[in-house]
Amino acid sequence: MNTGVISTRYARALLNLTTENGSAAEVYSQIRAMLANPDSVPSRLNPDLQKFVKLLVDNRRDQYLKFIFNSYVSLYLKQNNMKLATLTTVVPNPGLEKKVRDLVKEKTGCGLDLTVKTDPSLIGGFKLVVDDLLLDASVSAQLDSLRKQFIDNTSRIV
Repeated sequence: MNTGVISTRYARALLNLTTENGSAAEVYSQIRAMLANPDSVPSRLNPDLQKFVKLLVDNRRDQYLKFIFNSYVSLYLKQNNMKLATLTTVVPNPGLEKKVRDLVKEKTGCGLDLTVKTDPSLIGGFKLVVDDLLLDASVSAQLDSLRKQFIDNTSRIV
């Protein structure tokens, strides 16, 4: 059987179970945490998630766990009309986070599961990744652009 088919079926079953039991958001956050850091498992797994993992182990489907978890995240986001996003700034900026959430909500009608990171190498500005789209409004990107333009312009003169 195809890995995508298996993972989607199990993920859909888990999403249906957790939605019925009202634990979908908690399971989603635990799965996101485990995908972000595979070496750490929450000290207390949600009972639905715990039963589900046991079912996978019993059915010898545990090798598909990462695929199933990724499928669950995608299905959960689609069901809740949300998008994954990463905002990278030089220093934490709660005002910018709120503006980004509001702008994306206004333009797309979708909520955001926003991960915030800091990266001093940006010098200033920010990078925003929503799904697979990148908005790079960082000073370092602008400097790189200027550097490339300068090299192109000076190489034509010679």
